[in-house]
Amino acid sequence: MAKNKIPPMGGMNMNAMLRQAQKMQADMENARRELDEKEYSFASGGGEVQVVVNGKLECVKLTIAPDVIDPEDAEMLSDLILLTVNGAIRAAREDAEKTMNRLSGGMNMGGLF
Repeated sequence: MAKNKIPPMGGMNMNAMLRQAQKMQADMENARRELDEKEYSFASGGGEVQVVVNGKLECVKLTIAPDVIDPEDAEMLSDLILLTVNGAIRAAREDAEKTMNRLSGGMNMGGLF
Protein backbone atom coordinates (compact mmCIF):
# COMPACT_ATOMS: atom_id res chain seq x y z
CA MET A 1 0.00 0.00 0.00
CA ALA A 2 1.32 3.44 -0.90
CA LYS A 3 2.22 5.67 2.04
CA ASN A 4 0.40 8.76 0.73
CA LYS A 5 -2.90 7.07 0.03
CA ILE A 6 -5.77 8.61 2.01
CA PRO A 7 -7.91 5.93 3.63
CA PRO A 8 -11.66 5.95 2.93
CA MET A 9 -13.78 7.73 5.54
CA GLY A 10 -15.32 4.70 7.20
CA GLY A 11 -16.87 3.62 3.94
CA MET A 12 -18.72 6.94 3.57
CA ASN A 13 -19.11 8.10 0.03
CA MET A 14 -18.19 11.82 -0.06
CA ASN A 15 -20.77 12.51 -2.78
CA ALA A 16 -23.49 10.89 -0.67
CA MET A 17 -22.38 12.91 2.34
CA LEU A 18 -22.48 16.13 0.31
CA ARG A 19 -25.96 15.31 -1.03
CA GLN A 20 -27.15 14.60 2.51
CA ALA A 21 -25.76 17.93 3.75
CA GLN A 22 -27.38 19.80 0.84
CA LYS A 23 -30.72 18.12 1.55
CA MET A 24 -30.46 19.04 5.24
CA GLN A 25 -29.70 22.65 4.29
CA ALA A 26 -32.68 22.80 1.91
CA ASP A 27 -34.96 21.22 4.53
CA MET A 28 -33.82 23.75 7.12
CA GLU A 29 -34.36 26.67 4.74
CA ASN A 30 -37.89 25.42 4.00
CA ALA A 31 -38.58 24.99 7.71
CA ARG A 32 -37.30 28.51 8.43
CA ARG A 33 -39.67 29.95 5.82
CA GLU A 34 -42.58 27.98 7.30
CA LEU A 35 -41.67 29.07 10.83
CA ASP A 36 -41.49 32.72 9.75
CA GLU A 37 -45.11 32.50 8.56
CA LYS A 38 -46.47 30.78 11.69
CA GLU A 39 -48.22 32.76 14.38
CA TYR A 40 -47.93 32.22 18.13
CA SER A 41 -50.51 33.45 20.64
CA PHE A 42 -50.12 34.08 24.34
CA ALA A 43 -52.52 35.53 26.90
CA SER A 44 -52.14 36.77 30.45
CA GLY A 45 -54.36 38.25 33.12
CA GLY A 46 -56.98 35.58 32.52
CA GLY A 47 -57.09 36.47 28.83
CA GLU A 48 -57.30 40.22 29.48
CA VAL A 49 -54.17 40.83 27.39
CA GLN A 50 -53.51 38.78 24.27
CA VAL A 51 -50.58 38.94 21.87
CA VAL A 52 -49.83 37.28 18.55
CA VAL A 53 -46.28 37.19 17.19
CA ASN A 54 -45.04 35.65 13.97
CA GLY A 55 -42.04 33.39 13.50
CA LYS A 56 -39.89 36.43 12.76
CA LEU A 57 -40.61 37.48 16.37
CA GLU A 58 -42.66 40.47 15.24
CA CYS A 59 -45.73 41.42 17.25
CA VAL A 60 -48.62 41.33 14.78
CA LYS A 61 -51.58 41.75 17.15
CA LEU A 62 -52.16 43.09 20.65
CA THR A 63 -55.57 42.94 22.30
CA ILE A 64 -56.34 44.58 25.66
CA ALA A 65 -59.70 44.13 27.36
CA PRO A 66 -61.17 47.55 28.26
CA ASP A 67 -61.80 46.57 31.88
CA VAL A 68 -58.06 46.03 32.48
CA ILE A 69 -57.26 49.62 31.51
CA ASP A 70 -57.03 51.47 34.81
CA PRO A 71 -55.46 54.95 34.60
CA GLU A 72 -54.56 54.61 38.28
CA ASP A 73 -52.58 51.40 37.68
CA ALA A 74 -50.73 51.77 34.37
CA GLU A 75 -47.81 49.77 35.80
CA MET A 76 -49.97 46.65 36.14
CA LEU A 77 -51.05 46.93 32.50
CA SER A 78 -47.43 47.41 31.41
CA ASP A 79 -46.43 44.30 33.35
CA LEU A 80 -49.22 42.27 31.74
CA ILE A 81 -48.21 43.44 28.26
CA LEU A 82 -44.53 42.60 28.82
CA LEU A 83 -45.41 39.19 30.26
CA THR A 84 -47.67 38.43 27.32
CA VAL A 85 -45.31 39.61 24.57
CA ASN A 86 -42.40 37.71 26.10
CA GLY A 87 -44.53 34.57 26.43
CA ALA A 88 -45.46 34.68 22.74
CA ILE A 89 -41.85 35.28 21.71
CA ARG A 90 -40.69 32.40 23.92
CA ALA A 91 -43.25 30.08 22.27
CA ALA A 92 -42.01 31.08 18.80
CA ARG A 93 -38.35 30.54 19.76
CA GLU A 94 -39.04 27.17 21.37
CA ASP A 95 -40.92 25.98 18.28
CA ALA A 96 -38.09 27.14 16.00
CA GLU A 97 -35.46 25.45 18.17
CA LYS A 98 -37.44 22.20 18.32
CA THR A 99 -38.01 22.20 14.56
CA MET A 100 -34.38 22.95 13.68
CA ASN A 101 -33.04 20.42 16.19
CA ARG A 102 -35.28 17.77 14.65
CA LEU A 103 -33.99 18.59 11.16
CA SER A 104 -30.34 18.80 12.17
CA GLY A 105 -30.42 15.62 14.20
CA GLY A 106 -29.71 17.62 17.35
CA MET A 107 -26.44 19.06 16.05
CA ASN A 108 -25.54 22.38 17.64
CA MET A 109 -25.81 24.85 14.79
CA GLY A 110 -23.94 27.59 16.65
CA GLY A 111 -26.97 29.80 17.23
CA LEU A 112 -27.88 29.99 13.56
CA PHE A 113 -31.56 29.74 14.40
